[in-house]
Amino acid sequence: MKMMQLGTRTLKNSKEFGSINATYLTRGAFIDMTMAGVYTFLPLGLRVLNKIENIIRKEMDEIGVELSMSALSSRQHWEQTGRIDHVDVLMKTSGANEASKNKSTNEYILNPTHEELITPIAKKFNKSYKDFPFAFYQIQTKFRNEARAKSGILRGREFRMKDLYSFHTSQDCLKEYYEKSKIVYANVFKKLGLGDSTYITLASGGDFTDDYSHEFQTKCKSGEDEIFLDKKLNIAYNKEVSPSKAENYEQDSQLKEMEDIRGENIKGMKELSEFLKLPYHKCVKTMIYEIDDQKVVAVAIRGDYKINEYKLKKILGCKILKLANEETIKRVTNAEVGYAGIINLPESVRVIFDDALENMTNFECGANKTHFHTVNVNWDRDVQRPDKFYDVKEAKEGDSNPESGDKFEVFAASEVGNIFPLNTKFSKALNYTFTDKNGEEKPIYMGCYGIGSSRIMGLIVEMFNDEKGIIWPEQIAPFKVHLIDIKSSENRAEEIYKQISDAGVEVLFDDRDVSAGEKFADADLIGNPIRLVISDRNQGKIEWKNRNEDKTELLEISEVMNRLKP
Repeated sequence: MKMMQLGTRTLKNSKEFGSINATYLTRGAFIDMTMAGVYTFLPLGLRVLNKIENIIRKEMDEIGVELSMSALSSRQHWEQTGRIDHVDVLMKTSGANEASKNKSTNEYILNPTHEELITPIAKKFNKSYKDFPFAFYQIQTKFRNEARAKSGILRGREFRMKDLYSFHTSQDCLKEYYEKSKIVYANVFKKLGLGDSTYITLASGGDFTDDYSHEFQTKCKSGEDEIFLDKKLNIAYNKEVSPSKAENYEQDSQLKEMEDIRGENIKGMKELSEFLKLPYHKCVKTMIYEIDDQKVVAVAIRGDYKINEYKLKKILGCKILKLANEETIKRVTNAEVGYAGIINLPESVRVIFDDALENMTNFECGANKTHFHTVNVNWDRDVQRPDKFYDVKEAKEGDSNPESGDKFEVFAASEVGNIFPLNTKFSKALNYTFTDKNGEEKPIYMGCYGIGSSRIMGLIVEMFNDEKGIIWPEQIAPFKVHLIDIKSSENRAEEIYKQISDAGVEVLFDDRDVSAGEKFADADLIGNPIRLVISDRNQGKIEWKNRNEDKTELLEISEVMNRLKP
């Protein structure tokens, strides 16, 4: 293709955005922002996106059949599953002006995910045990009401995604397929050039399941997620679910006398630490929560940690978890907010103690008296040692995996895919069963499997770039070759362009009447893998330069064609 045919041009002087992908994709005329979180994929960008999706599609064809579901659905579908009031990114569409509303006042859901649609479709066609297992997938535009669209095409309100749904007659069959999907996903990321940087990571099930799910996290400095990798066990965790063994600190060998110290209007652990002249790890924070049926629970944790509410819900086996209001805290502690501690709490209040507290001596905690803090608290003497300590803290750098004892490697990453065992959540809600060999109706087990194709495009730019622009991996680059003509004679550039194109090699020919410097700068910004320069100065040879290297070579046309062979 010739650059003059693109209908777009680079915008090297456009503003710098908060992310590399937004800046370079905009300057290179790959995308154009319609509004925050919504982008048009321009000709170059669409070529890249299509290549990414074709790699995904080829692998998904191994485990599923492609279809395309509607972007709109009725509220009824979402009411049936009970998610209409709980999915916090759900969007709707309706008439945008009076003329439209006069025609119809109907409202529709813009689907962020398609469990509510695919299950009735599967139910219509597959009812016998003989029909299972099977899976459908699609690659489609999704819509989500993100509170803050950011990081270019990494987090938008409109984006491209592959979602696949599998259907099974037993949990064992689902698990077998689930494990197979991991292998297929690994193949996808390997073919996209992300294999060595992408980790299968344990994560929470979120809205989909009470069990763990798995994310595919690609190591990236600009990533939003924090991953904890145990190299010894070769297992990775998202921070939200990572187990954590705290770093131990030397404890006092001699027990000191417990004492209440007055300290008014002290806010936060920093002020408390400075006031008492104690390090964070010698202090104990006590947080009061309300759970199902308005039961009150206290959680005690070392001062240098935060509470992981996902872990806490697992420990308590509760669905509802919220911080107690001021009235409840006063009733439980007999003190103003900010002075809760673990001493003399009512017997009706269950206390969850984090395991980092187990070996502490002479520690501080709230006194359950307004304006007072208790220091030199010790187990057995001042407060009863619990029968069990729990891991309820949010993991942080320096922690170890309790299972192996090895310190975690901690790094930033960006999620590129996820898989969830849905089990019977949606089939039960939508009354989808199958008939077994004995004619009995049995529940259907489901799984869902997502890959963010447009997100992957943005991530690859974040990972493969330099100060000049993008460095595309060859398999997804808009073109393999960027051909530049610097005033060569006798239509030589046109002839070579035709020769390369006829050989089946994708080539972008810069046929514009602009300076050599501008052509070189655009080639670096756009980032095709190979740059070829035709100039009379090269005495009949062609200059070859790989985008990811500094060196150039002068080659005969025959050598160029041999190198370009697939």
